[in-house]
Amino acid sequence: MNTGVGRRIFTRLLMPAGADETAFPLLVARALRAFGDGYVAVLLPAYLLALGFDQLDVGFLSTATLAGSALAMLALGAIGYRWTTRRLLLSAAFLMMITGLSFASVSSFWPLFVIAFVGTLSPGSGDVSVFLPLEHARLAQAASGNARTTLFARYSLIGSLSAAAGALAAGIPSWLVPWSGLSLIDGLRAMFVLYGLLGGSVWLLYRTLPAIELQTAPLPKPLGPSRSIVFKLAMLFSIDAFAGGLLGNSLLTLWLFERFGLSLGQAGTFFFCAGLLSAGSQLAAPVIARRIGLLNTMVFTHIPANVCLIFAAIAPNLEIALALLFLRSALSQMDVPTRTVYVMAVVTPSERAAAASFTAVSRSLASIASPTFTGALLASGLLSAPLIACGALKIAYDLALLIFFRRLNVPRDRE
Repeated sequence: MNTGVGRRIFTRLLMPAGADETAFPLLVARALRAFGDGYVAVLLPAYLLALGFDQLDVGFLSTATLAGSALAMLALGAIGYRWTTRRLLLSAAFLMMITGLSFASVSSFWPLFVIAFVGTLSPGSGDVSVFLPLEHARLAQAASGNARTTLFARYSLIGSLSAAAGALAAGIPSWLVPWSGLSLIDGLRAMFVLYGLLGGSVWLLYRTLPAIELQTAPLPKPLGPSRSIVFKLAMLFSIDAFAGGLLGNSLLTLWLFERFGLSLGQAGTFFFCAGLLSAGSQLAAPVIARRIGLLNTMVFTHIPANVCLIFAAIAPNLEIALALLFLRSALSQMDVPTRTVYVMAVVTPSERAAAASFTAVSRSLASIASPTFTGALLASGLLSAPLIACGALKIAYDLALLIFFRRLNVPRDRE
């Protein structure tokens, strides 16, 4: 098949009707990044434990990754307007490549801490890196109306499916050990090398983006008439992010190791299945949002998901805990595309880049300390506490979001 024809077919499969084809490289890059994040989140605690570190060290290093991402997004908001999104994305992809290769080459705590802080590793299922506001701003320009909602849902769906495949790939080191004679440490390091190679592939994809922005305005424009709305959203998103930071995929993996003694391969299989359920919810999100609205979709799918999480924390056996976690996965991610579209819809078009950056920064800053708290709780034997705290805080966030914004009218042409 001709390469150009194959690309056009692949583009039609990924791209929703009404979206500009300039979004295509972003969707493919999202798939590659999510695949890498999917297995890194599972392998990170196993790698650190294999190096001789404890649960608290895992929490510290997870905190470092979140702190570094928050600082990078603060820098983006302060000086990012001097460059185009294309140049910034290329720089981020290059950093991803360096991160993977560097993480595979050292085994001492402080060098790993510095790499985690400076680099692009993500300890959770969600993307909290500097890629996020940049890609969101570009995607928001590539579609409008229902096409934008569908495009963001497709973006999230691709991320969920790829992260699920990445989680399954976390079992590769265990498979390599008996087959190749490599040690487990070497097998784990090989996966971080692969992460660096994925970063190089993402860099090549970003190279295909148009050098001229779809809009002539630089990134980002300051917040203007929507400032108070964005500040309120950022405050509430911070509560959600702090709660989510208590139980990122790396920390949930650690909890499964400690509570039920799951192996690396079993944990990877769990996250693969959970990722597929999350991906299915991404497909349902735009359909539900068209029927009951963006805000209601965010709230009324999120609350039962977090009730499941609380009950999973006190489940008497592995089977019940996994069943509740699977049900949570089928519901908990419907708010991801709708939340993004909601932020884009409640602000004016010129404020979208700044709003995406501001809300992303607030989420990153709020989640910085969470992994350290979880690591300390797990190290002290309070295994159920992180899950209960996460679920309770997220329910409080959902209720506050509904109370504060249920009367806000969103212009129909921005939904």
